[in-house]
Amino acid sequence: MTIQSADVVLDRHFLELRCEVLNLAAAFDRIERSEGYKSVRDDGRMELLRQGLDILRTEGTDRAERVQMLFSDEYEAGWNQ
Repeated sequence: MTIQSADVVLDRHFLELRCEVLNLAAAFDRIERSEGYKSVRDDGRMELLRQGLDILRTEGTDRAERVQMLFSDEYEAGWNQ
């Protein structure tokens, strides 16, 4: 398997990524424009979303894993019994 160059990968995914960033921005705008925004501003889910965005701004090859772990419950032994 040949590893593709970064410019090829960027060319292939740029428009899709741009769309996803725009969707995120629009969703945050809708939340902030909504009635009662102040009551959810400090909601734990909003904080998780902000933390997820912070992870996306970092460098590294494990961002997807870190975001997944951010939104995952901690493992509990015996969960399936």
